[in-house]
Amino acid sequence: MLDYRLVFADVDWEPALEGTARLKRIVQNGKVFRLVELSPKTDHPHWCVAGHVGMIVEGDLEIDFDGEKAVFHAGDALFIPDGEAHRHRPRALSNRALMFLIEDEA
Repeated sequence: MLDYRLVFADVDWEPALEGTARLKRIVQNGKVFRLVELSPKTDHPHWCVAGHVGMIVEGDLEIDFDGEKAVFHAGDALFIPDGEAHRHRPRALSNRALMFLIEDEA
Protein backbone atom coordinates (compact mmCIF):
# COMPACT_ATOMS: atom_id res chain seq x y z
CA MET A 1 0.00 0.00 0.00
CA LEU A 2 1.21 3.50 -0.85
CA ASP A 3 2.13 5.60 2.18
CA TYR A 4 0.22 8.84 1.75
CA ARG A 5 2.26 10.73 4.36
CA LEU A 6 5.69 12.22 3.78
CA VAL A 7 7.45 12.30 7.14
CA PHE A 8 10.41 14.66 6.88
CA ALA A 9 11.16 14.12 10.59
CA ASP A 10 12.34 10.61 9.64
CA VAL A 11 14.77 11.92 6.98
CA ASP A 12 18.29 13.18 7.71
CA TRP A 13 19.46 16.58 6.52
CA GLU A 14 21.89 16.55 3.58
CA PRO A 15 24.42 19.37 3.16
CA ALA A 16 24.03 21.59 0.11
CA LEU A 17 25.79 24.64 -1.34
CA GLU A 18 29.06 24.32 0.56
CA GLY A 19 27.47 23.88 3.98
CA THR A 20 25.40 27.09 4.01
CA ALA A 21 22.23 25.29 2.97
CA ARG A 22 20.78 21.87 3.65
CA LEU A 23 17.90 19.75 2.45
CA LYS A 24 15.76 16.72 3.11
CA ARG A 25 14.55 14.69 0.15
CA ILE A 26 11.81 12.10 -0.29
CA VAL A 27 11.25 10.39 -3.66
CA GLN A 28 7.88 8.76 -4.25
CA ASN A 29 5.85 7.85 -7.34
CA GLY A 30 8.00 9.84 -9.77
CA LYS A 31 8.05 12.99 -7.65
CA VAL A 32 10.81 14.50 -5.53
CA PHE A 33 9.65 16.29 -2.38
CA ARG A 34 12.30 18.54 -0.86
CA LEU A 35 12.53 20.59 2.30
CA VAL A 36 15.28 23.17 1.61
CA GLU A 37 16.80 25.40 4.26
CA LEU A 38 18.88 28.45 3.28
CA SER A 39 20.82 30.81 5.52
CA PRO A 40 21.82 34.42 4.76
CA LYS A 41 25.33 33.06 4.05
CA THR A 42 24.03 30.87 1.23
CA ASP A 43 25.59 31.95 -2.04
CA HIS A 44 23.99 30.25 -5.01
CA PRO A 45 26.99 30.34 -7.40
CA HIS A 46 25.13 29.47 -10.60
CA TRP A 47 21.83 30.46 -12.15
CA CYS A 48 19.24 27.72 -11.63
CA VAL A 49 17.17 26.91 -14.73
CA ALA A 50 15.16 24.06 -13.18
CA GLY A 51 11.48 24.62 -12.54
CA HIS A 52 10.10 24.60 -9.01
CA VAL A 53 6.66 24.43 -7.43
CA GLY A 54 6.36 24.89 -3.71
CA MET A 55 5.79 27.05 -0.69
CA ILE A 56 7.83 29.14 1.72
CA VAL A 57 7.33 27.43 5.07
CA GLU A 58 9.38 29.77 7.23
CA GLY A 59 11.25 33.05 6.85
CA ASP A 60 11.72 35.45 3.98
CA LEU A 61 13.35 34.68 0.66
CA GLU A 62 14.46 36.90 -2.18
CA ILE A 63 14.70 35.35 -5.63
CA ASP A 64 16.69 37.11 -8.31
CA PHE A 65 15.14 36.41 -11.72
CA ASP A 66 17.99 37.55 -13.98
CA GLY A 67 18.17 40.98 -12.33
CA GLU A 68 14.52 41.32 -11.36
CA LYS A 69 14.07 40.52 -7.68
CA ALA A 70 10.95 39.21 -5.94
CA VAL A 71 10.46 38.68 -2.20
CA PHE A 72 8.55 35.69 -0.85
CA HIS A 73 7.35 35.35 2.75
CA ALA A 74 6.24 32.39 4.87
CA GLY A 75 2.95 31.14 3.45
CA ASP A 76 3.66 32.34 -0.09
CA ALA A 77 3.55 29.73 -2.84
CA LEU A 78 5.90 29.82 -5.78
CA PHE A 79 5.80 28.55 -9.34
CA ILE A 80 8.93 28.88 -11.46
CA PRO A 81 8.80 27.29 -14.94
CA ASP A 82 11.78 25.41 -16.40
CA GLY A 83 14.18 27.15 -18.72
CA GLU A 84 16.77 29.82 -19.25
CA ALA A 85 14.06 32.50 -19.56
CA HIS A 86 13.19 31.86 -15.88
CA ARG A 87 16.72 31.49 -14.49
CA HIS A 88 16.95 32.41 -10.84
CA ARG A 89 19.04 32.52 -7.66
CA PRO A 90 17.58 32.45 -4.13
CA ARG A 91 18.83 34.40 -1.12
CA ALA A 92 17.57 34.16 2.46
CA LEU A 93 16.58 37.51 3.94
CA SER A 94 15.88 36.04 7.38
CA ASN A 95 18.11 33.91 9.62
CA ARG A 96 16.45 30.85 8.10
CA ALA A 97 14.37 30.48 4.96
CA LEU A 98 12.67 27.11 4.64
CA MET A 99 11.01 25.99 1.39
CA PHE A 100 8.94 22.94 0.52
CA LEU A 101 9.38 22.04 -3.15
CA ILE A 102 7.80 19.40 -5.41
CA GLU A 103 9.57 18.38 -8.64
CA ASP A 104 9.44 15.58 -11.19
CA GLU A 105 12.01 12.86 -10.64
CA ALA A 106 14.80 13.12 -13.23
